[in-house]
Amino acid sequence: MRAFVMKEIGKVAFMDKPVPDVGSRDALVRTTKALICTSDSHTVQGGIGPREDLTLGHEAVGVVESVGSDVKDFRPGDRVLVGAITPDWGDLASQNGHPSQSGGPLGGFKFANLKDGVFAEFFHVGDADANLAKIPDRIPDEAAVYCADMLSTGFMGAEHGNIPMGGTVAVLAQGPVGLMATAGARLLGAGLVIGVESVPSRQELARHYGADEIVDFTHEDVTERVLELTGGQGVDTAIEALGADVTFRTCVEITKPGGTISNIGYFGSGDHVSIPRVAWGVGMADKTIASGLCPGGRLRMERLLRVLEKGRLDPTRMTTHTYSFDEMERAFEVSDKKLEDVVKVLVSF
Repeated sequence: MRAFVMKEIGKVAFMDKPVPDVGSRDALVRTTKALICTSDSHTVQGGIGPREDLTLGHEAVGVVESVGSDVKDFRPGDRVLVGAITPDWGDLASQNGHPSQSGGPLGGFKFANLKDGVFAEFFHVGDADANLAKIPDRIPDEAAVYCADMLSTGFMGAEHGNIPMGGTVAVLAQGPVGLMATAGARLLGAGLVIGVESVPSRQELARHYGADEIVDFTHEDVTERVLELTGGQGVDTAIEALGADVTFRTCVEITKPGGTISNIGYFGSGDHVSIPRVAWGVGMADKTIASGLCPGGRLRMERLLRVLEKGRLDPTRMTTHTYSFDEMERAFEVSDKKLEDVVKVLVSF
């Protein structure tokens, strides 16, 4: 089969690989749609260390090609979604309520990290009954694929943020994950959602997905403006959706005492993240810092698909570019270099 791989740090290419073997509890899925993620760029840049001939990608949907002898709930021909994170459900971290962390800090993050990813004609799914979800007939593949990571991670940012009904939320960076955090905050009942973003097209999307106010950091001081919008109190919840020291520090500054900083940004470089001492109440402001890795698993995917099926959200407005798999090199370049006002790139197989 044909696969799009990271040859080495900084280099990508197509190559031929064997179709994966399927164990007794596993499934082989024929890819139909996939999305390119900024995390793929981080990987190619060395964010998880050197990799050689590693198939990239972790956001995909497809059709079951074959299943192992012990798989009970899925059959060839089923349209399926798999989360970007495929936990080991018997791992101690999973049993302790943190399935995404099974096997280590990025243990559940197997695709394009510990095993080949989904940018190929076929991809392998371990523990299929626990990690696959059937896609309802009324949901097209190009919408369902957003559940794999963007909805799951973005919504997690809101869920971990302890947002009170009618509370105040600021989401720093309105990329795809930040946009879904904005949507998640609104769905959870936030009374005021502030989106921090400078790109006009992303500002427009932020308003569409639920931002009441937009703060443009290129024209105003984010901390001053957020405090102004909240009557000097700060927000109940600040969601960091970029993965940069400056945005993390700002989150601490704009969160009120007793509030929550929810981090969903991928910090792909640097050795440390700084916390502003005074804004942190010199360590005593009761500000909670929460972090998480994209929740995976069948139950999570089924719940997210229900959000789409019932018309609560249309993630496809984030799709700005569509390419065929044959055009993957250009598709990756557009996403990686943030060309042509890109938000999210969809790949059709």
